Amino acid sequence: MPDRIVSWLSEPSRPRFVPPPGAIDAHCHVFGPMASFPFSAKAKYLPADAGPEALFALRDRLGFSRSVIVQASCHGTDNAATLDAIARSNDTARGVAVVDPGVSEAELDALDRGGIRGIRFNFLKRLVDDAPKDKFLDVSRRLPAGWHVVIYFEADILAELRPFIDAIPVPVLIDHMGRPDVTHGPGGADMRALRTLLDSRDEIWFKATCPDRLDPAGDPWDAFAAAVAPLVADYPDRCVWGTDWPHPNMQDNRPDDGHLVDMIPRIAPTGELQRKLLVDNPERLYWAR
Repeated sequence: MPDRIVSWLSEPSRPRFVPPPGAIDAHCHVFGPMASFPFSAKAKYLPADAGPEALFALRDRLGFSRSVIVQASCHGTDNAATLDAIARSNDTARGVAVVDPGVSEAELDALDRGGIRGIRFNFLKRLVDDAPKDKFLDVSRRLPAGWHVVIYFEADILAELRPFIDAIPVPVLIDHMGRPDVTHGPGGADMRALRTLLDSRDEIWFKATCPDRLDPAGDPWDAFAAAVAPLVADYPDRCVWGTDWPHPNMQDNRPDDGHLVDMIPRIAPTGELQRKLLVDNPERLYWAR
């Protein structure tokens, strides 16, 4: 078996920023444990175990109360690890699943009962082999009430994806803002394209996440802060935030989770914005019922 990847710090710093009561980490993952929840045969990476106990311990360390666990691509369409983590959370976690396009209504209902509130469509070629838009659209029309669709893509295919996104009949949440080039600032081409998408429909949201992935200059990620703060200010009711722990495929550039949390007041400088980003907005998506 190849060496298993460790992409997170075992002892991140404690953040200076104190999240508001009820704060939600709205984008994180679990890996395994592999002995109980094997990884997909199609997985593009093989991580070390990062199960719910480690996730909830980190959450406590960072000052958060709740989590949204997004199905990691290494687990494919078997959502058992995500469902197990939600079940162990004492109602402090919800989830986003990845499903086979042929998923049945009974299977979707079971996911709903397990705390899933959305599905994720991944268009990153380095992570998935096939992303059939027509079949994804069919699934999006059959979702349980109150669910949304999360879409992960890179900025250079946003124009290609626009007809697909426009046809999705439920709210859409853009993972990591569609990975824009933040080095060009808030007026850069990628950020302008994202704004055009957001302006097209009130039910399109974004995750103000992953400075470690998007800002090549590294920590403290000044370009990310400069590019994203105006976006949060202009769309305060349609943004959420998350750590992205345990940071899939970031083994060569593991971010300090405490520093990620300290980005929050730089992109949401007021108490009102912080509460919307961390509490009110993710509650509407994940705890409304």
